[in-house]
Amino acid sequence: MLFLLLLLLTTPNASWPASSEVRLSKGQTVYVPAYSNVFTGPRKLPFQLATTLSIRNTDLSASFQITAIDYYDTGGKLVRRYLEKPQILGPLASSFVHIEEKDTSGGFGANFIVKWNSDRMINSPIVECVMIGATGGQGISFVSPGQEIKE
Repeated sequence: MLFLLLLLLTTPNASWPASSEVRLSKGQTVYVPAYSNVFTGPRKLPFQLATTLSIRNTDLSASFQITAIDYYDTGGKLVRRYLEKPQILGPLASSFVHIEEKDTSGGFGANFIVKWNSDRMINSPIVECVMIGATGGQGISFVSPGQEIKE
């Protein structure tokens, strides 16, 4: 069952942008699924995961401003805001937020909402979560891509 979940989460979906597609924008709101845990075995035991949100500027010459990084739990309740003030991300630069494996505040259906903007059209950033966990000799890792929900 865990293998099936991993296969589904790591198999490209036709609605995700192709890697060769260049998407230009002046700003977006991006929804990023995050998993504090996944369930294993017939008793649905939680397998705790560390989560790293990654925001990567794919533009070669332009900066943009990250205006919000908000973390929500399974019920849609705001758990934590990660930015006190806007953050500038330079050309080809990256930023991240890390949530420890022991932090279960988000639950299985947690997510990030990331907002960014630019004063001109630029390559849209890559926004994704990397989840990883290991226990009892078993390890798991997968990536969850962000999806634009508002231009």
